[in-house]
Amino acid sequence: MFTGIIETIGQVTSVKKVGGDVRVTVSAPNYVERDVALGDSIAINGVCLTVVEQVGDEFAFDVSVESINHTLIGDWVPGCKVNLEMALLPTTRLGGHLVSGHVDGLATLKKLTNDARSWRMVFEAPADLKKYIAKKGSITINGTSLTVNSVSDHLFDVNVIPHTFEVTTLGELRVGDHVHIEVDLIARYLERLLLSQPEKMTGGVTESFLSEHGFS
Repeated sequence: MFTGIIETIGQVTSVKKVGGDVRVTVSAPNYVERDVALGDSIAINGVCLTVVEQVGDEFAFDVSVESINHTLIGDWVPGCKVNLEMALLPTTRLGGHLVSGHVDGLATLKKLTNDARSWRMVFEAPADLKKYIAKKGSITINGTSLTVNSVSDHLFDVNVIPHTFEVTTLGELRVGDHVHIEVDLIARYLERLLLSQPEKMTGGVTESFLSEHGFS
């Protein structure tokens, strides 16, 4: 699990095909002094990957065909900058929101405008994911935890403050770029709960129904 609070920016140093899938190597100097061990999980642009090798400040990750088919990893080339976050610990401050590191899909940046000192970014979400995106809800964009300002059909927008622009790769996005998104976990679990018990949904989503199932 992760929080969506980016710790550092890394740089892709190699992308090699190995046995049908891919091994990606990322340079992350700020992680050299961290207690990173083989088998640890690191979210790279929001994708949870496992450390399989470390040489100096470079960390290697094996990427399955499944991940390649559902993310932008297949487009990465040496020199690409990526957002990094190590898996949270029991003592970690949960400054963002609960993030699994399992990308739900790709969104497209449709508009980028100044909003005082912040930037307002409007994204187009895939049709099958728009139902999970709610006004003032949480969303993860390239691994970064953000709050949704508003939703209009398949479009949603977020505000990115100067600090976030500086310490993540969001400041390098341009209109037309694609990004990884992960919707709020609670929305996913709530949908699963409702679909599994349709006989109890005749009265709709009531306070008593949610309380009975742990959403108090």
